[in-house]
Amino acid sequence: MEKVKLVSENGVSTITLNRPDNYNALDVETLIQLLDIIETVEENEDQIIVITGSGKAFSAGGDINMMEKIHDNKKFDELMDSIEKMTLKLYMMPKLVITAVNGSAAGLGMSLALNSDYIVAQNEARFGMLFAGIGLIPDGGGHFFLKERLGTHHAKQFIWSLEQVKGEKAKKLGFVDLLTDENAADAAHQLAKKLQHAPLQAMIESKMIYHGKQKEELRSLLQQEKHSQLKMRNTEDHKEGIRAFLEKRKPVFQGK
Repeated sequence: MEKVKLVSENGVSTITLNRPDNYNALDVETLIQLLDIIETVEENEDQIIVITGSGKAFSAGGDINMMEKIHDNKKFDELMDSIEKMTLKLYMMPKLVITAVNGSAAGLGMSLALNSDYIVAQNEARFGMLFAGIGLIPDGGGHFFLKERLGTHHAKQFIWSLEQVKGEKAKKLGFVDLLTDENAADAAHQLAKKLQHAPLQAMIESKMIYHGKQKEELRSLLQQEKHSQLKMRNTEDHKEGIRAFLEKRKPVFQGK
């Protein structure tokens, strides 16, 4: 089964995460396919990209089973390097990127959703970083994107809170640009049609001016996330967080 699908139609490339039975959790194979598709889309003639998820969620984030299986530091480095490359490619994409969020956008899934020019969300969609629940830190540029939308102080507190926000609160915080009662992907494609009648080249040029100036800051934070995530993976709190998740109980952290 294709874990990521690509459809190019009427000037719009639609990328769909396709692991509905796993809430579109991002395992290694999914991340590799996603990076390949982003590189493909970078070269096509479509000026607008819509990213969405199949089934009941946008993405539950990094696959817990995947994280448990990666014990070798080299494999972990390769995984984080792939996430870095994917994040930078999408951030510097010379097209307009719309994320369509139904259900949950959590952890790495939320980082991916925030890496866009417009976020369209169904009213009941939920946004949460949730990394702290397993003793980890945001990755996929999560620190950068939260700082951009919330400012440093509130970004820290959102990461620590384990809060999931939806609807008007998510829009007020800046996680959502357009709320809809309908399927988010349908609303995102309606937005794409409107944008096709806008001066897209001028819009994209403004995007690239802003993003080009901030690219190195994002790259630096991605490198810091990589090194810090490895450090966190070796803590007792992370091990307890994973055990608690698999045993479906509340973790007992000790700050170690």
